Amino acid sequence: MIDYIMKHYDDLIAATLEHLLLVLLALVISLIVAAALTILCSYSKAASNVTLGLLSMVYSIPSLAMFALLIPLTGLGRTTAVTVLVVYNQYLLLRNFLAGLENVDESIVEAAVGMGMAPMQLLFKIKLPLAKKAIIAGIRIALVATVSIATIAASINAGGLGAILFDGLRTMNYAKIVWGSVLSALLAISIDVLLRLLEKKWEPNTPP
Repeated sequence: MIDYIMKHYDDLIAATLEHLLLVLLALVISLIVAAALTILCSYSKAASNVTLGLLSMVYSIPSLAMFALLIPLTGLGRTTAVTVLVVYNQYLLLRNFLAGLENVDESIVEAAVGMGMAPMQLLFKIKLPLAKKAIIAGIRIALVATVSIATIAASINAGGLGAILFDGLRTMNYAKIVWGSVLSALLAISIDVLLRLLEKKWEPNTPP
């Protein structure tokens, strides 16, 4: 175990960085799409329910099955992996974003409307700042899930830590299996801890 990391630390670092890059790329695209969906759904409760229902159904599809469905269209590699990660993230992000907006104190919303704020002003100046804790929670959950699914994406040549893990399984190399699994878990745990701290910092009535 120790001997492997001493000899192949550069491969492990490269795989970790590649994994992190895949996760961050998927997150950026996911946030852009989720932001647009959140704005659209904030205008209609019916649209919100339908969209969340559809995304929930998609989220229930196993990741390997989703990869298999997209490979004929986007091929093997990072494009398919990022596409699947973005699709899965929409349910996690949109659910939390909308929940945060809906939980904003109604009296504050009514006061803002009484001051003459337009719907978009109300959304960006009042609701989003007050919903930031729920937004961070959604991003945290999506990131942790993305790290896990990105590991499986190595099965379609997307690279990352999953490549080390699957190579270990294929060659029965115990050290590769352990380090691929451990580093994936550590990456997910680190992201979760950092965003939990940020989420806690933005709790209501928390002093600056």
